[in-house]
Amino acid sequence: MAAVQSRNYRLSKMATKKKTASWSDLKAHLVGMEKDQLLALVKDLYGASKETQQFLHARYAVGGSDVLEPYKATITQWINPGDVRKPLSVSKAKKAITDYKKAVGDPQGLAELGVFYCEQVFASLDLCTSEDESFYDSLCVMFAQALVHIQKLPQSDRSPYIERMWQVRLKGNEIGWGVWDDFEQAWKTAGLPEMG
Repeated sequence: MAAVQSRNYRLSKMATKKKTASWSDLKAHLVGMEKDQLLALVKDLYGASKETQQFLHARYAVGGSDVLEPYKATITQWINPGDVRKPLSVSKAKKAITDYKKAVGDPQGLAELGVFYCEQVFASLDLCTSEDESFYDSLCVMFAQALVHIQKLPQSDRSPYIERMWQVRLKGNEIGWGVWDDFEQAWKTAGLPEMG
């Protein structure tokens, strides 16, 4: 009787220990699927969320429009909604850039989104100020990241982005929170010249 109870206890413990599914587990199922089954799966995923649609459109450059537009719209929605009553969300705006990086990862697109993010912050600050230190910290981080992305571009493609970032940099002198100091440090770290 004790042996049966011990065995039942072990079985119940095994049943409660659920293994978390991993990519390897899923991949094992996907490898054996036929092309039509995979297409049906992608279609179902496509219909499941706007994020997945945006990812697939960006990854395969379909839709005939600017691939960056939905990502820019998300940044604007969460950083510069145009209505001071609407909430700001740095994390949701930055997630748009992360999502683009996962979908495409094109250095020029990342440079554009980084510069655009910084420009939208200052457009938002034209409407109202923010007393949230993390808002400014995030701006400084994004400024530095945008400069890194710009530096990865061919020399011939950098100029318009550097000019736009110079304008952002100058605006950084108009606010406190250590923004100017961080912008200066990032500019020097990138090895960019002073512009007149």
